Amino acid sequence: MYQIINKTKPVFEKYCDKLLAEGVLTKEVIQENITKNNKRLDQAYEKSRTQKFEQENWILKPAEDILESFRHGPPRDTGVEIPLLKELGTKITTLPDTVKAHPQVKKIYEARYHSIQEGKGIDWATAESLAFASLIHDGYGVRLSGEDVERGTFSHRHAVIWDQTTDAKYVPMKQLVAPEDRYRVTFSNSHLSEFGVLGFEYGHSLANPNFLSIWEAQFGDFANEAQVIIDNFLASGESKWGTQSGLVLLLPHGYDGQGPEHSSARLERFLELSDDDIFNIPTKEQYKSQKELPFLNCNIQVCVPTTASNYFHLLRRQLRRNFRKPLVVMAPKKLLKYKGVIKILILIIYLFF
Repeated sequence: MYQIINKTKPVFEKYCDKLLAEGVLTKEVIQENITKNNKRLDQAYEKSRTQKFEQENWILKPAEDILESFRHGPPRDTGVEIPLLKELGTKITTLPDTVKAHPQVKKIYEARYHSIQEGKGIDWATAESLAFASLIHDGYGVRLSGEDVERGTFSHRHAVIWDQTTDAKYVPMKQLVAPEDRYRVTFSNSHLSEFGVLGFEYGHSLANPNFLSIWEAQFGDFANEAQVIIDNFLASGESKWGTQSGLVLLLPHGYDGQGPEHSSARLERFLELSDDDIFNIPTKEQYKSQKELPFLNCNIQVCVPTTASNYFHLLRRQLRRNFRKPLVVMAPKKLLKYKGVIKILILIIYLFF
């Protein structure tokens, strides 16, 4: 085998012979390019021996702007004025007559519309939609990918509506942006290759820090297939390369009678990956400035929101703060449609305020 390999011409030489035979290039042009390329490689090698690594050289312009805003004051609030929420909510829950949605989907959108107008009964998916819409209104982008994210694994989201007569797609959230800005809104079902998809979304979050980049597993257990990306990039990328990622992982978590591989998002793994100091608790003043907070030096955030309002502010905080951190959400299953979520919120307000 070794003798066969030694006698085999390298692909580069085979390609050069082909181009010479076809008259595309001359020997002089080929040699000139070889010399030029070798010189460039030699220069890069010499530079690598003396070049000092500067973190700033790895930071893209959008990330630089975020860093600059961090130097000049606290982040903007995650709250949104009620009139604006109602305005945005009306736009994303009102379906045009030209779209023939499934009767059940139409009923869901009508319920969302009324809950927004009345300010009552905002469920998980509605809170998520309002968070997306308000961030888009603020000039950010939203990208959500994963298995069955368009409909939502538990048939709760319906971010993409299929016309029952034409089989065409209609995305209500895209109505918030001009046609030329439609790239700022993406809901994309992905194939069952968690390693590849999460790797792509991590790269997207680095290149587009002003996008709410989200990867949602169909079930939290499916993050197993992407553990290499989580360990080598998401949890340690900032310490290794000085690059900040605001990627969000939505991992449906909870037994709910669905058995192995559909129950646990392995919360313990993410807690073990976190380098947070549980004994270093921020003061009220630190929270106000957000310039000396312990979690600025932490690698990831692991959160378990229990109300729709928790989730709304959690998503908005990802972009409204003036730095980026990966966010791992132990997303619920039953709470997605559980009316008690609203009651719990009211009880908390009553007890503490």
